[in-house]
Amino acid sequence: MEKKIVLFDGVCNLCNKAVTFIIEHDPKDQFRFAALQSEIGTSLLSKHQIDPAKIDSIILIKNDKAYIKASAALRIAKDLSGAISLVYAFVILPKFITNSIYDFIARNRYSWFGKKDNCMIPTPGLKSKFLDQD
Repeated sequence: MEKKIVLFDGVCNLCNKAVTFIIEHDPKDQFRFAALQSEIGTSLLSKHQIDPAKIDSIILIKNDKAYIKASAALRIAKDLSGAISLVYAFVILPKFITNSIYDFIARNRYSWFGKKDNCMIPTPGLKSKFLDQD
């Protein structure tokens, strides 16, 4: 099975908590992670022609296709275990609605949840889930 890649804002506390949540609800080990600020993150953004000035939170790359904003979040939720997978039902809403909600949260994430000075460093036990770690 080809792994799904989640690119995330490595200095955002909310994004780091989301990564931890995904890992905890991914019993099939489907996801791998990279910070947007990392070398592999910037390389994947370039490959998928995504402008980091316009998209600066979670991006999902699945089957070599990139999903952004609410589409990424909903598709990630769909593949997780537990009740969170039911969130995917919101995919029936128009994108302008789901992306507006997503953008509102993304715009305020630093003031609501804080920001780190450096990208997240995974624990030794989680290191294999991150693409840009030795």
